[in-house]
Order: sequence, then structure tokens, then C-alpha cells
Amino acid sequence: MQLLDGKLVSQKILSALKISVAAIKKERKKTPHLAAILVGNDGASETYVASKVKNCNEVGFQSTLVRLPENVSEKELLQLIKKINADEEIDGILVQLPLPKHISQEKVINLINPLKDVDGFHPVNIGRIVQGLPAFIPATPYGIILMLEHYKIETKGKHAVVIGRSNIVGRPISILLSSNINAGNCTVTLCHSYTKNIKQICLQADIIICALGKPCFLKADMVKEGAVVVDVGITRVDDETKSKGYKITGDADFENVAPKTSYISPVPGGVGLMTIAALLMNTYKAYEMKSSPLSPEGGNKKDYEKNTDFRASN
Repeated sequence: MQLLDGKLVSQKILSALKISVAAIKKERKKTPHLAAILVGNDGASETYVASKVKNCNEVGFQSTLVRLPENVSEKELLQLIKKINADEEIDGILVQLPLPKHISQEKVINLINPLKDVDGFHPVNIGRIVQGLPAFIPATPYGIILMLEHYKIETKGKHAVVIGRSNIVGRPISILLSSNINAGNCTVTLCHSYTKNIKQICLQADIIICALGKPCFLKADMVKEGAVVVDVGITRVDDETKSKGYKITGDADFENVAPKTSYISPVPGGVGLMTIAALLMNTYKAYEMKSSPLSPEGGNKKDYEKNTDFRASN
């Protein structure tokens, strides 16, 4: 069993970005700029955003954090997004989720300019992923792909089982794993709350992506010998033996599952760190797409805009 070490891989990515940004400062002066919007003071969201801003600063990106009160109106938030959409100095926008119940998450996501949508949630970017076109990939699925690539895990022709069908992780990673890309070309089964015989399905899997947010859901008797397990879950579980009164637990019963696997990602220290690295990769790509004749994916901004209705979002 080998750990899929998110700290190791993410640091490699961030170090490469830091070198690229240093070169940009010498040549172009302006560096990639990420704007983050945080509504309310949810503890987990505060932690996530603080980590994103911290990593931006460490690699040399500019970052702007806009804090809004819990009771901010939907109209005010949408007006702010429009303003950032129009700001040529800002390359990437993220709105930290979840949002208060009185604000439509769909409206917020749909309003973000797809060319600045570094979270990869806009329908234009999701649609382009489905079609195999250059796009901003949702950060967590992108981080998983980068991790599989780093460890040179063979995916071609393998059976991958994805547990969880969220638009943030489950659905997009199932599309990516089945796509004709590096760390793709799998046969994919997507499981959810209505899936029958989930244990038997998982036992057929060469690769399991567990992303449903239920602590220790994936048990050892659901995993075949030598399988690869990527644990996306992260949940606070009460634990009086810990100084904080809780422990962080993934969706896999790590202690019992790990001995059966060839590779497994730990929680914490796995996919969460890769998500932030992938977000910064997307921000850098947004900057390059705007600043260079050719984007990192081999197309230019005009190619990206072709046959999309992104202008309707502004």
C-alpha cells in the first residue's frame, strides 16, 4: 500500500507555479490575480478561503478577498460578481460555497464569466468538459486527475467506481475518468443513494472515488485486493480524545481499507490539498489565456469563446 500524498504532489505543483510567476514578474510585471468572495462566517468556509489566499500569496499571485455579511442580498452579490467580471485586472473568480439559503447558488454560478470561472462550475465549462474541449475543470476532480498522473496510476481500460453524484465532484470526475485523456479511458460506474448492490459493484472496481460525505462509508469488505482508493470526503466527527474535541474523517474506513489497497489517499493530507493546487492551476491558465496568443491547452481565447454563449453571463 502506498499513500497518494496530496502534500507532496501539491507542493510540486505550487513550486512550479512559483517559478513561472517569478519569470512573469520580470517579463510582464502583472501577475495572476484571484478574487475570492466569502459570504458569512462559516468556520469551514473561513478555513478553506484562508488557505486559498495563503497559497496565492506563497506562489506570488495577487489575491483579493471580499467578505460579505450573512444577510447580504442576492442582488448585491450578483452586482459584485458583475463588477469583478468586468475588471480586467482580475483573472479568476471564486465564490465560496455553500451560500446562505436566501441566495440562489445557480444564479451565482451562472453569472460568473466562464473565462474567469476557476472553480469550473459554470455550465459552459461543464459542457466543454463533456465535449472534450478546453475548459476550466472543477478543482477537486482536476486535483484527482493530477494526483493519478503524478503517481502514474494506470487507468486505461480499468473499471472506476465513483460514489457520489454531486456537480462539484462526482459527475465531473466520472466524465473525466471516461474521457480520452491522461488518467482517463476508464469504464465508469457512477453510484448514488439509489444504487442497489453497491458493495458488489465496488468489489469489481480497480479504482474507487469516494465522494459522498459520509464518514467511513467505504468498508474493507467493499474493496478488492490491490484497488486504488481516492477519498474525497472530509467530515468533522466528535472525538473527546482530541484536543479540539473532534477528528477529521474521510469517506473510507482508512484503517481497515488501506491494507487492501495498492494506493489510497489519506484524510487529511490527500485530495483537499490537491483541490487548492488545481484551483491555482486554473487561475494561472485563466491568466495565460488572456495574456498569451495561445493558452496552455493549445487554443486561444477566441477558440474558447467559439460556439459558447458566455457573453450572456455578463
